[in-house]
Amino acid sequence: METFECIGARRSVRSYEDREVEEEKLGQVLEAGRLAPSANNRQGWKFVVVRDAELRQRLARAAHGQSFVGQAPVVIAACATETGRVMSCGHPAHLVDTSIAIDHMTLAAREQGLGTCWIGAFEQEEVKRILGVPASATVVGLLPVGYPTSWPSASSRKPLGEVVCYERWQ
Repeated sequence: METFECIGARRSVRSYEDREVEEEKLGQVLEAGRLAPSANNRQGWKFVVVRDAELRQRLARAAHGQSFVGQAPVVIAACATETGRVMSCGHPAHLVDTSIAIDHMTLAAREQGLGTCWIGAFEQEEVKRILGVPASATVVGLLPVGYPTSWPSASSRKPLGEVVCYERWQ
């Protein structure tokens, strides 16, 4: 699948088949996260791969009861390991860097025929407790991964003219 086709085909999947994700495909998804750019090439992240059914169910409860999180055969917790650095523009580097890695994983998953849904609605401390994430790290997002029962239709997007301006804000 070409890059632009993959970007256009990516969807937030909230229903997964009861089917395991092959190691090779999961490896490609994780490799995409590993290869993501980061400020000063610090690569301040760690990806916790959760396949255990009970742990996935606990994560679903910690994600405000979003049951599809536990339904997916794999959940990746994308964690930032360096949380104190602020970029000169004022943004926390760990949120930017780890978000780029998550996005790379969503696209790699789609290219492999897998669905994902970026989860930011969860109880931070509960997820850290479930997965043994140290206090020095933070969970930036949960990423359920699996084969969708069906591909959702495309969401509407604003036209380019509404989101782009040139030279100055208009």
